[in-house]
Amino acid sequence: MTIKIAKNHEEESQEMRDAYCQTLIKLASENDKIVVLDADLMSSMGVIPFLQKYPNRTFDVGIQEANMIGIAAGLSATGLIPFAHTFGPFATRRCYDQVFLSCAYAKLNVRIVGSDPGITAAYNGGTHMPFEDMGIMRNIPTITILEPVDTVMLKDLVKQTADMYGVFYIRLLRKNPVKIYEEGSTFQIGKGITILDGKDVTILATGIMVKEAIDAAEKLSKEGISARVVNIFTLKPIDKDLIIKCAEETKAIVTAENHSIINGLGSAVAEVLSENIPVPLERVGVLDQFGEVGPVEYLKQRFKLTSDEIVAKAKKVIQRK
Repeated sequence: MTIKIAKNHEEESQEMRDAYCQTLIKLASENDKIVVLDADLMSSMGVIPFLQKYPNRTFDVGIQEANMIGIAAGLSATGLIPFAHTFGPFATRRCYDQVFLSCAYAKLNVRIVGSDPGITAAYNGGTHMPFEDMGIMRNIPTITILEPVDTVMLKDLVKQTADMYGVFYIRLLRKNPVKIYEEGSTFQIGKGITILDGKDVTILATGIMVKEAIDAAEKLSKEGISARVVNIFTLKPIDKDLIIKCAEETKAIVTAENHSIINGLGSAVAEVLSENIPVPLERVGVLDQFGEVGPVEYLKQRFKLTSDEIVAKAKKVIQRK
């Protein structure tokens, strides 16, 4: 694992979906077993270049997500390496049984990519806004759940999963991410990354909340509070050792996720803490609510997924020490 933290955390010019497609094209040029499945979202997911390059290795099944997962399982059974993608709620809620039985229970080799997680579904609205996708999927035995934070991490993780065996759920922001890591960084699945060190409180964050956590740490620093920021990009298997270490050293934890606080990062961290080192925990996430239509910046405020909310929770958890 080689980690190079970016000095300036600014919005990237490249969209995550373009990085995803380009990575798949490169991998497919090296491995003729890689295939792509789509549920009538070729343009939305940015994989038309893959279709143009490898038409015989691209399968658009139409708006039949459950069928797509069944086909992916069948392709895996023949020795191929399928990447199947659609919007997050359809990759999880709509085809859970197929993922559970046809893929995981059958011990097959499938990558499922769910795009537009949480509030990033924006104008697609509440029906397309998955606040529960990671929670649903982490109930599946042996599954690996990943949420890459920027294009550097995405490219490395997609490449790694192509060389691994099992069922993977990749939670993919479709549009432009904030740059967190510099090119040349490599990552170890199942291991979190300390972005900023601190001694008073640890903020464990995933996805778009990593940038909010960094901003929160800067605000806390101005008030004399030293906050550690850790990027937990693997929800399952979660980095128990790092969580325990942070709890031992800072004795206060805040989790931040673009997901329901039920059965997501906050719940996973609470399980680790309660079984190993009970310390005060506060969770920033969606509070048992459905999504709604709106721009991302509005939705951040609407669902309290902001650096200010993290700051408030950090102060609260420190008082609880």
